[in-house]
Amino acid sequence: MVGDVIVAVLLIVGVTLELFCVLGVVVMRGAMARLHYASPASVGALLIGVAIGVREGFSLIANKALLIGVFFVLTAPVLAHVTARAARIREHGELDSPAPEEPAK
Repeated sequence: MVGDVIVAVLLIVGVTLELFCVLGVVVMRGAMARLHYASPASVGALLIGVAIGVREGFSLIANKALLIGVFFVLTAPVLAHVTARAARIREHGELDSPAPEEPAK
């Protein structure tokens, strides 16, 4: 009984967080603004994985769900960094481009 309530709360919070993240990504215009909403989606995936773990106990399904949730949480910052770097390069050019020279006096 208590386990079912915990599972329901974790699923509701996880799915709600995922929906808000999707809504933010759809509404925002630029890639940098969208990154602010895409990154927290990994926490929602982790909450859903924990809900599966609570429901199934220690089993292969629960282990896989938790592993996927932890993988998302650990790789979200890397994905955000790579996406921001690619967006910056696309917008401003190469990162290592030389600075413009100052005119001679």
